[in-house]
Amino acid sequence: MSVADPSMGREVMAGTGPRGRVVHTYVALGDSFTAGRESIEAERWADRLAAGLRAVNPDFAYRNLAVDGASSAEVLEQLPAAIALQPDLVTVICGANDVLLTSRPDVDGYERRFSEILEKLRAANPEAAILTATAPESWHFMELRPRTKARLAKALSDLNAVTRTVAARHHVPCLNVAGHPGLTDRANFSADGLHPSSLGHERAVEEISLSLSAHFGIQGDFQNYFQGGT
Repeated sequence: MSVADPSMGREVMAGTGPRGRVVHTYVALGDSFTAGRESIEAERWADRLAAGLRAVNPDFAYRNLAVDGASSAEVLEQLPAAIALQPDLVTVICGANDVLLTSRPDVDGYERRFSEILEKLRAANPEAAILTATAPESWHFMELRPRTKARLAKALSDLNAVTRTVAARHHVPCLNVAGHPGLTDRANFSADGLHPSSLGHERAVEEISLSLSAHFGIQGDFQNYFQGGT
């Protein structure tokens, strides 16, 4: 999935964190959107975010534990390693594979697992900054039959409703990707029409850094990563 407009990060609830907050340890959890696919490691949005955060804190530590193809159940398995690192910033974006990799999506199961993920992260460090996001509800550059497209759109809409509800319950900001006009920009996607291109990763880190600043006051030096524009 891809995000492309700086205003999108301001659609979610206003943040109350102290301005100029410095991150010491950042852990990224999730699936191929965060792990990266069809992009070299240095192009991933999470790597770019980490580089911007490291620019203002040389002692900064970063781990990307996301796995290509991970379902929410597999993201739940990423938690022990994440919690052991004692992060004060976590991004956790998952759920799309719970729909894309099965013909019978278990949205109720996703709700339980996603809630458990946020509960455990919050219990491990109540002061940590945690950010999540919805998934696109359609992909414009994949060849899908009409019935398949309609089925996926319905399931993804249901999944996103759960993501928003669970995130709000745990006071976790949720970046609203679904329905964003950037999803219709072919340049944001790699050849498969599903995963972000290098430009898509660039635009994603811009959105996410804006959201982290708005919600938590987290600052970094990201200008070197925004060369593609919006």
